[in-house]
Amino acid sequence: MSRPSRLQRQVLSLYRELLRAGRGKPGAEARVRAEFRQNASLPRTDVLRIEYLYRRGRRQLQLLRSDHAKALGAFVRPRGPTEEPGGAAALGTPPDNDDGPKSPLDDTGAPEIRPNGR
Repeated sequence: MSRPSRLQRQVLSLYRELLRAGRGKPGAEARVRAEFRQNASLPRTDVLRIEYLYRRGRRQLQLLRSDHAKALGAFVRPRGPTEEPGGAAALGTPPDNDDGPKSPLDDTGAPEIRPNGR
């Protein structure tokens, strides 16, 4: 078996450092493991993405090591019981019914122009 490349050694070192820094902080170890598992299937030839993720991990390590970090979490958008990913309830698609009051901002974030000019 061939020796690991320099980048592989750096990524493994980052993984160990993140796990050490996350000890005692709720959700940190599980989040680190999940993130590395999610990206483990990247092809070895995708060096740009691996380097980007490495730099991002270094920044997260600095934040995790700071005294201000008490826990590690992630923002998750909850799904409804019948909602499917990429379905009609996906981001950016307006609801089918036109019954409710309209928001002063449309989907693009620009103010809505009303007929009376206000």
